[in-house]
Amino acid sequence: MSASTAPLLAVEGLTKSFGGVHAVRNVSFALTAGEILALIGPNGAGKTTCFNMLNGQITPDAGHIRLEGREITGLAPREVWRRGVGRTFQITATFPTMTVRENVQVVLVSHEGQIFNPWCSTPTFALAEADRLLELVGMGGFAERPCGELAYGDLKRLELAVALANRPKLLLMDEPTAGMAPRERIELMRLTARIAREQKIGVLFTEHDMDVVFEHADRVIVLNRGMLIAEGTPAEVRHDPQVRAIYLGEGLVYDARHREDSAT
Repeated sequence: MSASTAPLLAVEGLTKSFGGVHAVRNVSFALTAGEILALIGPNGAGKTTCFNMLNGQITPDAGHIRLEGREITGLAPREVWRRGVGRTFQITATFPTMTVRENVQVVLVSHEGQIFNPWCSTPTFALAEADRLLELVGMGGFAERPCGELAYGDLKRLELAVALANRPKLLLMDEPTAGMAPRERIELMRLTARIAREQKIGVLFTEHDMDVVFEHADRVIVLNRGMLIAEGTPAEVRHDPQVRAIYLGEGLVYDARHREDSAT
């Protein structure tokens, strides 16, 4: 494989058990820079466990995780973050009494290793970079507002700005559109896809909304009971008999007109 086609993320034989329960079993996949890969499966399929191993929150029992060819298996979450892995969570986590800009600045302070510097003042640190990130996600006009006043969809966009503050090579997004209205879901994922492709950031996301998955993912991987059961383009996965039987159901209908209707 040439350097230009080498994977950004390579996962090989990832395995994790909790007692006698096999949460993830021998899972392998790869992700290239600028690619958007969806990880789907029914509840209990092992998606969150897989994410937590990639993020360093859980140490695998076996397997390898490589970022740009470098082993990151078993590193602490902070070290994984410093290697260029960002993450957003299903439930947003911001500082409600701080302004939108300050929430981004806190991450920039940490990224630059200035968090214990007594001469570094967060309200004045990296103003231009914080504002650039907020403009990137369409939140420039909210910079001075306390986070506690934001609508849920705006909090999700702020969370994306925060995740981009360490200039990630890989972005992990755990159900990024959970709790959002249909139009907000479409807008957030279109924004994420545009940024990812422009900046060559690899995106791995989990999602229960199949409209979001089939519209925005370049490829889809499917877990069931901890095992990888399917991988391919959205069209290939949508028509895979095993996926339809186990996860999507034989009654699945995916119609572009339905997506347009839901956006209006």
